[in-house]
Amino acid sequence: MLRHRELLKFAVVGGATFVVDNAVFYGLKLTVLEPKPVTAKIIAVLVATIVSYVLNREWSFRLRGGRERRHEAGLFFLVSGIGLVLSSAPLWISRYVFRLEVPDVSVAAQEIADFVSAQLVGTLIAMVFRFWALRKWVFPNEKTHPVGVRPAAVPRYHGRRTLPVAKRKPRRSGVRQGQR
Repeated sequence: MLRHRELLKFAVVGGATFVVDNAVFYGLKLTVLEPKPVTAKIIAVLVATIVSYVLNREWSFRLRGGRERRHEAGLFFLVSGIGLVLSSAPLWISRYVFRLEVPDVSVAAQEIADFVSAQLVGTLIAMVFRFWALRKWVFPNEKTHPVGVRPAAVPRYHGRRTLPVAKRKPRRSGVRQGQR
């Protein structure tokens, strides 16, 4: 159940950062970075990555980890850097390999190709990679241990891993505490 809860929270964070990514991407692409859509995409992903770290650390994977924050943040941004390349690559291929840009195609075809390649294909590829990598390396389950290191033995009491609760004497029915 924990795995599905994390996946659901990760998806909600992903939805929120998808909105941030789209807003920044199109805000830049349709204004100051019109001739440089890949640059606009990279900036958008960087902004969305910062939002993603905060939301994933504090909500999606808050029960995981145990690493020093600086180390964890470094790993998160390394994984996100790889995700940035994965999410920008389809747009770069669409524009510069397939030449799906004006004047080779219409403005409508260019915008549809940009949306599909950057916002759908690129985001999907990066999302799958990030979920796997964040769970494996950035926010690992605290119950996993490095190779060769085993946790100290935990004593078992009657099949349980906790100390037994002291048993109380049963109360006699019909007799009050002070009337013996």
